[in-house]
Amino acid sequence: MPDPGGTAEPSFHQLRLFLALVEELHFGRAAARLHMTQPALSRQIRDLERRLGVLLFSRDSRTVSLTEAGRALVEEARATVEAMGRLRVRADQWARTLAGHVVVGTIGAEAAMPYTHAVLEHLRTLHPRLTVEIRSLNFTEHLAQLLSGDIDVALLRPPVPAGIELLELATEPRVACLPATDPLADLAEVSLTDLGDRVFVDVPPEVPRVWWDFWAVDPRPDGTRVRYGPVVSDMEGLLLAVARGEGMGFLPAAARELFPRPGVRYVDVADLSPSVAALGWPVEHRDRPAVRAVREAATAAMSESGRGRAPSR
Repeated sequence: MPDPGGTAEPSFHQLRLFLALVEELHFGRAAARLHMTQPALSRQIRDLERRLGVLLFSRDSRTVSLTEAGRALVEEARATVEAMGRLRVRADQWARTLAGHVVVGTIGAEAAMPYTHAVLEHLRTLHPRLTVEIRSLNFTEHLAQLLSGDIDVALLRPPVPAGIELLELATEPRVACLPATDPLADLAEVSLTDLGDRVFVDVPPEVPRVWWDFWAVDPRPDGTRVRYGPVVSDMEGLLLAVARGEGMGFLPAAARELFPRPGVRYVDVADLSPSVAALGWPVEHRDRPAVRAVREAATAAMSESGRGRAPSR
């Protein structure tokens, strides 16, 4: 039974479980989602109720519903969990700084590109004691984790939303990624007008639209809007959708060598603007030691190759 006076502070873990059960209103589904057993979840919720001194859920053999007290505490619990999440991110950022550790996020095949190898080689030379973690991220994660501070810097393809500063590393053409069955797939070159009626793959709503509008060329130069098809979260999902004939995409020209797939063809597009590869970091974090170390290495690598440009926002 709940203790009306409350006997202890609820744990962060218990509040997470509470919020999951609020969303599911079913112990079995919530337990499966949380990768725990139903009895263990029930024990944690009972202990949370005891600590808070109120009943949070009404239960019978068939249904689970929030009590009035439970409904009153949902937003406070959510705010607490989100605040704790931000605290953990901040603590992790400073732990990395103190430990001499940097997390570099990459998207697509950026980890395999020559400029990435050059940057990392200069980083090892300039900061031999710095440990480097390379983290491969999908379309949704790479900008979100950069802005949140989960990663220190990212090797990415602009454009980017506000709050991210860039150092350009390279430029290359973009090509059309078409199903092999498309009548245009065997041509040496096409135009945006030729592709005007093609369905384009889409990305989840969490992805900044400024980024995907560029990659979809939406709107097209004549003002028409793009027709979207399947939603994909990463490069493999995009390539699968194209191979299945469900849509097309535009990719950096390096995809020809790095992402050959059965059922996929790459075709030059005469009037398609190029793609820029860049190192990105949050503007507010630019002078943190780990970020500054990678910026210095990238600047040195680009100066040596003659390709570097001043940071932009």
